[in-house]
Amino acid sequence: MISQPDPAEYAPFYAGYIREAGTGDPIASMRAQLESTGALLDGVDEARSTYRYATGKWSIREIVGHLSDTERIMSYRALRLARAEQVPLPGFDEDAYVAAANFDRRTLASLVEEWRLVRRASIALFEGLAEDDLLHGGTVSGGPMTGRALAWIIPGHERHHIAVLRERYGVGGGA
Repeated sequence: MISQPDPAEYAPFYAGYIREAGTGDPIASMRAQLESTGALLDGVDEARSTYRYATGKWSIREIVGHLSDTERIMSYRALRLARAEQVPLPGFDEDAYVAAANFDRRTLASLVEEWRLVRRASIALFEGLAEDDLLHGGTVSGGPMTGRALAWIIPGHERHHIAVLRERYGVGGGA
């Protein structure tokens, strides 16, 4: 089990994601999300997957692509920190990534399958790291970060977007 990070291990921006992750083991949460999020997304019709609840908002496909991109980046950051990297790691512009990716040209099914593969890789990474590895700290996006915090941010970030899909997009019976 990966213990919950201390607030000094991450910038305040990430506090909401860590709260969203809950109180259990983040790897167990990632495994549970592999099933629950996968099932939720499998239930979205391809025709509906380009839906945007408002002008300028991401489509369902774009949200799924964003989940994969962000998880890859967070896992990469965790790996670098676990290996005691001291070079500051930059932030990224999520809107620019989504725009450049053109996720709406792909099928939702392909994006969900990619997300599953990314999630399995994240689980394998965190299962292979010792708690001591996860306590190495560094600078990410100009603020403090540990691998342990990233282990919690990943499932919390996903929970945030799943809530948005339910509330704003009507996925899974929400809205």
